[in-house]
Amino acid sequence: MAEAAVIRPVPGVSAPANAAAIVALGFLSLLLLAAVAAPWLAPYDPLAQPDIVGARLAPPSAAHPFGTDAFSRDVFSRVLFGARISLLVGVLATGLSVTLGTAYGLVAGYAGGVLDTVLMRLLDGFLAIPRVLLVLVLVSASGSLPLPALIVVLGLTGWFHVARLVRAEALVARKLDYVTAARALGASGWRIVSRHLLPNVLTPAAVAAVLGFANTVVLEAGLSYLGLGVQPPAPSWGNIMLEGTEQLRTAWWVALFPGIVLFATVVSVNTLAERIRSGPTGAIFLR
Repeated sequence: MAEAAVIRPVPGVSAPANAAAIVALGFLSLLLLAAVAAPWLAPYDPLAQPDIVGARLAPPSAAHPFGTDAFSRDVFSRVLFGARISLLVGVLATGLSVTLGTAYGLVAGYAGGVLDTVLMRLLDGFLAIPRVLLVLVLVSASGSLPLPALIVVLGLTGWFHVARLVRAEALVARKLDYVTAARALGASGWRIVSRHLLPNVLTPAAVAAVLGFANTVVLEAGLSYLGLGVQPPAPSWGNIMLEGTEQLRTAWWVALFPGIVLFATVVSVNTLAERIRSGPTGAIFLR
């Protein structure tokens, strides 16, 4: 029977680092489970306004652990359902970014020569434009984007650094003896890339994916806070904080709790990324 996944201590990584990674992994696992089970865990409908006058801006209590907002909606329920959207955007957009960046970097690194030069100059042009500015321009020009389109925009603007990182690793890997031997034996370019180069770039790609996920979650929250991302009444951590900004002095809980969850998520993801990077094989060991 398969055993549960655990982070095993790694030589060269301090005990506090291992402990922090375990805590981070535990938090993210609970958050993921809570997001998946939100329809059953949430005590209220996140869009319901049962008593728009009597329950308006109620402080945290046993009935409403995170209080209520200006529309009498339960903030805890909205944060749970907001996690579903924020994590979905982060996972799908990051998956698209890493896939594109890995493919682009592998082609450039393996091909070398003129093709590599052309691809890298094109990539330099993309990198010259800050991602936040590029996303703002695309989203503003398109107006209010549906969620699938927002995921595509975030995914198509997040692969540049991944491509550069993968290309650098591929340039090193293509000179290894077993790659040279495979080429001498007549192995096709596709086989060399898929069987020999790709495994060598998975570790840096994994680190880039974890960091990219955190960046994408923050970017989505920022867009939603500006009114350019997920549109109300659909809950997102960003637009929940936006709704709470107007009542920050009198109803601090509306903006505080989604902000804490967002902060804890980003810190946990970055902690795991550091743990992956610092391991001798660059991976979280599972058994």
